[in-house]
Parts: sequence; structure tokens; C-alpha cells
Amino acid sequence: EMEVPVTPMGAKDIHKLEHFLVVATLLRPDVLEKVKNAEDRLTWVDSLAVAAGALAREKAGKSVRDIAMELGRSEATIRNHLSAKTEAGKLVRETYEKLARGELKDIALPEEMGAIREKIEKVKELLRQALDILE
Repeated sequence: EMEVPVTPMGAKDIHKLEHFLVVATLLRPDVLEKVKNAEDRLTWVDSLAVAAGALAREKAGKSVRDIAMELGRSEATIRNHLSAKTEAGKLVRETYEKLARGELKDIALPEEMGAIREKIEKVKELLRQALDILE
């Protein structure tokens, strides 16, 4: 069983929390439905990934400026995710709060995490390539 840190200490903990938040949020039936029906599926998954990355880093005590630099997004985007002004930010925060209350356990087994992490990275890379083509 993998312990997911609610208050991450260091890069490894941040990544554990970040990936847990993405996966646990994506596995919610309402979110799966939204993603399935979204025309902009890649943008949706990317927003969830950014929101999860931002929240995990905030919980580790990082500043909005540092988070924005690490994730390659504007400070405004990071603030909007962290204040739950975005749908992705709201959903990720709900997932985090459930985790903090001890309501979420064993969403993704450690051996599944590697495969899921690879898929998330592939999606992010495809999105980056698509955006490069559009520029």
C-alpha cells in the first residue's frame, strides 16, 4: 500500500500527491463522463494535471510564482486553479479534501501508478506537440 502524503515534503512526495490527485479525480464517475463527452479532451486532462500539480506544490509550501515557473503556466492560471475558479481546480480540491479526511484509499495501486504516470506524460507530450504545431 502506498502512503499518499497530504502535506508533501520534497519532490518525491509532491509527485505522489500530484499523480494521486489526477488519477483519483479522473476516476470519479462524473469526471469520467465529462472527459468522455468533452470535445477538448486533451485540454481537459491537461487542466486536471496542472490543477493537481499546483495544489500538490501549494501543499508543500511553494509560492504561486514558483509553481507557475515549475509548471510552465501563468501565475493567473495557477491562482485560478488554486482558488477553485476553474472546474479542474474545484474537482482536484474536492479530491484532496476527501484524501485529507481519510475518505480515499487505494485508488491506484503502486504498480498501476507507473503505467498511469506514463500515460499522463504521453498525454502531456502529445498536447505540447499539438500546441507547437498550432503556434
